[in-house]
Amino acid sequence: MNSQALPCPEPLNLIEWRQSLRATEQRASRLITTMKPSSFHKVDLMKITSFCHTLIAGLALSGAIAAQAAEFKVETDSQVDGHFPNAQFANVFGCHGGNVSPHIRWQDAPAGTQSFVVTVYDPDAPTGSGWWHWVLADLPASVHELSLGAGSEPGKLPAGAVQFRNDAGQTSFLGACPPAGQTHRYVITVQALKVAKLDLPPTASAAMVGFMSYANGLGKASTTVLAGR
Repeated sequence: MNSQALPCPEPLNLIEWRQSLRATEQRASRLITTMKPSSFHKVDLMKITSFCHTLIAGLALSGAIAAQAAEFKVETDSQVDGHFPNAQFANVFGCHGGNVSPHIRWQDAPAGTQSFVVTVYDPDAPTGSGWWHWVLADLPASVHELSLGAGSEPGKLPAGAVQFRNDAGQTSFLGACPPAGQTHRYVITVQALKVAKLDLPPTASAAMVGFMSYANGLGKASTTVLAGR
């Protein structure tokens, strides 16, 4: 009995790689199930072994590619046990914090990224639509960090970055200030875009910035910090 070759495909992407693996596995299954017990000694065992190695290596590569694609992440050290300290609280609306924007850094953005959008959003604010605390766009692709106070102190933003109005009407960071007795989530998000700049007027709302960001997005990473009083 002549065994069939079980080639190792050269995929262009993860989806094609997995499809090729499934097709190869199906061919091997058909080959083995049609063999008579007496003919096993005639099968080229080297090719069967090669197929097994190819399948195992392919599955490992699939996992590695998937893990790599999920590595875009953002973090902040402006927190203590997952909560904002007083420095990141507002100094209005009955709060008496430092109103200092948090230190944020991110890594492993998707290939082709040309700019970033950074936002801080409170989905628990009692407004029916949450509360945008910070909206920052047109960050160059070479930037991977915002220093402490970048959105609250003049001159600390990276060159080219544009701040849009938060929900208090300010073109700057506004600190956390949940109602007394409540703890809210503050979602820090970095979106990677395929364009260098968003074509928006300086008066654009956070919702419009979000719409254009999703239209031009390559990926996003988020982390959540709590704040309560």
